[in-house]
Amino acid sequence: MEQMRRMNAAHRIVVKVGTTTIVHPETGKTDFAKMEKLARDLSDLANQGRDVIIVSSGAIGIGRDILHIDRDARDNTTRQACSAVGQGRMIMTYEKVFAEYGRVVAQVLLTKESIASKLPRENAERTFEALLSHGVIPIVNENDSISTDELEYGNFGDNDTLSAYVAKLVHADLLIILSDIDGLYTDDPRKNKKAFFIDEVTKIDDELLKMGKESSTSLGTGGMTTKLAAAQIATRSGADMIIVNGKDIHNIMKAVSGENIGTIFRSRAASPKGSPAKAKKAVAERGSL
Repeated sequence: MEQMRRMNAAHRIVVKVGTTTIVHPETGKTDFAKMEKLARDLSDLANQGRDVIIVSSGAIGIGRDILHIDRDARDNTTRQACSAVGQGRMIMTYEKVFAEYGRVVAQVLLTKESIASKLPRENAERTFEALLSHGVIPIVNENDSISTDELEYGNFGDNDTLSAYVAKLVHADLLIILSDIDGLYTDDPRKNKKAFFIDEVTKIDDELLKMGKESSTSLGTGGMTTKLAAAQIATRSGADMIIVNGKDIHNIMKAVSGENIGTIFRSRAASPKGSPAKAKKAVAERGSL
């Protein structure tokens, strides 16, 4: 009941969309069906009076397809070129699918400096507030075409981390991360049949962090390690975070409705003191995974 109440009460929601959610893994081409479903469900959330922000990967993957570049080519220069080409196509597609539901979107490209430096951060906050006040849905991505040259600030490295920083920046109530897995397991369930599911986390400690796995594919970067890092940032800033499987776009609506789906990381403000019993049990039973 508590989870349902908190999800129903979430007013400002950040949704992180991974490359594998909007791009067909087999071909690297845009998955228009999923993008249309995404636009419909998020437009409906906006129609309920909620603020919606999207952090979307996919620009590099789309750019690779447009430029006919092999997905194994992973050097920074190639990725930057693909991002520059793919970002425009991605935003154009978002504009089209959201327009079908009467929604206006805006492109917001951030760099690490936008978060780390006081003046750019304040400018970014004001921009988000202005967009949201007009009912616009911001589409956020890292400015990949220049971000790797930021010697002083570095880059986010993955959009899980970026989405958590955005949630903090806009004072979000909820961060939803669409993944290619159902949520947090004690180990990778695709490799370890003994791994089991953790549906709620109220405290992120060192034992829990050990469950993270690095991952990097030809289409995207990041794994459970980056999601756990994102959860630390989001929950410390007062936002709940939930990981759900992006194969079914309607999982977003299910999560917001309070259904017992995915893994929810409760914000520091909502979490009782002490380590989560389920996570502790998971660690105790995990053994040598």
